[in-house]
Amino acid sequence: MKDSITYRVPTVLSIAGFDGSGGAGIQADTKTISALGCYAMNVLTALPVQNTQGVRQIYDIPTAAVRDQLAAIFDDIYPDSIKIGMVHSVALVRVISDFLRDYRGSIIFDPVMVSTSGHQLIQQDTIQACITELFPLASLITPNLDEVSVLVDEKVDTPTAMEEAGKKLLAMGCKAVLVKGGHLDRDILTTLLLQQEADVRSYQSARIASKNTHGSGCTLSSALASFRAQGKSLEEAVPLSLDYVHAAILASKDLQIGQGNGPLNHFHNPQKLISYEMNR
Repeated sequence: MKDSITYRVPTVLSIAGFDGSGGAGIQADTKTISALGCYAMNVLTALPVQNTQGVRQIYDIPTAAVRDQLAAIFDDIYPDSIKIGMVHSVALVRVISDFLRDYRGSIIFDPVMVSTSGHQLIQQDTIQACITELFPLASLITPNLDEVSVLVDEKVDTPTAMEEAGKKLLAMGCKAVLVKGGHLDRDILTTLLLQQEADVRSYQSARIASKNTHGSGCTLSSALASFRAQGKSLEEAVPLSLDYVHAAILASKDLQIGQGNGPLNHFHNPQKLISYEMNR
């Protein structure tokens, strides 16, 4: 009889909100993680009622329920990496940060603070709690320009301003910051990676003429978590994740789903579930 072989796969936990239209939140996270060959798990933090046209309402998930979800996952499947998305109350910030205090893996935090339509989604006290409680725990935070502007309390709309804002975020206690340039008003978009005691890394891509960008921030952060779960360094994971999102937007530019901003094509190039032999 042959010896049995046990395999494991990279596991990624998404701690985020819901999107019933399937383009953002834990739905986009699960699609991305799966498309990149990892195993996806979810902890639901909020129930936004939304579609491709916008967010209509946000219903709270009890903090005890979030804590219980985290405990259930960690008791059974210790995640290789974690993506944190929508955390819209001080109480939730504290529950999540307290639970993850001793976590031994990579945490990608996408600070969802401003809607696509420009509305601030969380209150100032929650923003401050994210800065003091979650920023120090995160391996990387991934704000877009609207969110960076809120965090540094000034308009950020050029690559030079992006770099200066990123340095301010590092001074707030972040280990690394990916300042996303998708909202830049230009044909060539710039995204910057800033890390403590490291040179700034710059990434350029051509703007794609498409309205189908709903969930692109969720997709990027969960792609980063997926590549980190596979053992790739941050310097490797960032360009791979940016390329994945760019290709997913390109593959959906002519897609018609919904009457607003449609989703990305997360499965434009799906990878087989990555497995590693554990023992023989």
